[in-house]
Amino acid sequence: QVQMQESGPALVKPSQTLSLTCTVSGGSITSRNYYWSWIRQAPGKGLEWIAYINYIGRTVYNASLESRTAISRDTSKNQFTLQLRTVTPEDTAMYYCARGMGSFGNNWADYDYWGQGTQVTVSS
Repeated sequence: QVQMQESGPALVKPSQTLSLTCTVSGGSITSRNYYWSWIRQAPGKGLEWIAYINYIGRTVYNASLESRTAISRDTSKNQFTLQLRTVTPEDTAMYYCARGMGSFGNNWADYDYWGQGTQVTVSS
């Protein structure tokens, strides 16, 4: 049973960098044919995919966020991390990490495990 847990600050000031970590247990982030995504949901809005890193470390970003986003991993800790730079109040959201299967298709049905989410508020 894979478990995923997000961690990071609940409150970030505008223009700062948000850093979130997802710790994975019960499965390796280097397991073949999986990718590991960050996804968010702003208040009153739908899910928005942010980025993924796959089992060989390849990264892909949502074009609308790519200029401010970096995803990385620490295989020794079985963790992957999101950095979102120059945040604004529009980045206030519940942030989730999730595991996707197979080839990335931006289809929510491809995700089989999710973290519980961590609420991030951007405010001065």
